[in-house]
Amino acid sequence: MSPELEYLLARTTLLRNRLATIRHHSLEGDRGAMTTETVIVVAGLAALALAVVAIIVTKVTAKANSIPTN
Repeated sequence: MSPELEYLLARTTLLRNRLATIRHHSLEGDRGAMTTETVIVVAGLAALALAVVAIIVTKVTAKANSIPTN
């Protein structure tokens, strides 16, 4: 696995754990903070997903361009 994907996987795991913690605390009654933190975590996960897609598209395109078409 490439270092970029390993890094993104680690960040995704951290954000997923943070989201689980936020959800746990939301059950205790602090609704306003939960909403703000959840939006931030979800935005981070969306950004990571876009980064993963961009890396995959770049690698697939590079591989496709290296195929000889003679």
